[in-house]
Amino acid sequence: MIRAERGSDHHMRRASPSSVEVIEALTLTELSQFCHVKVDWVVALVDYGVLDPLGRDASDWRFSPPNVLRARKARRLTHDLGLNLAGVALVLDLIEERDALSRKLAQIGR
Repeated sequence: MIRAERGSDHHMRRASPSSVEVIEALTLTELSQFCHVKVDWVVALVDYGVLDPLGRDASDWRFSPPNVLRARKARRLTHDLGLNLAGVALVLDLIEERDALSRKLAQIGR
């Protein structure tokens, strides 16, 4: 689950300690607003396989919390490092692979 605050304008923002809402899944529009990007950019992430929404058509898509986190990371990679979408997909996959290996090593060390 993702914690976010809904402002009076219904845009999602980072949570503050006093006002928190738990988000189960976001629509395409909600995800684009949450990440401060255009809808077309989110659609491109889906096309590149960075995000895997539930639903058949873009109008029915729902993005689970792991997808929302990936979208936020993808935005940071494009905005902060200037990576293109192919680079973003590669970096996110490598990060997830590294994290999985770290978890396995931690289990072995127990």
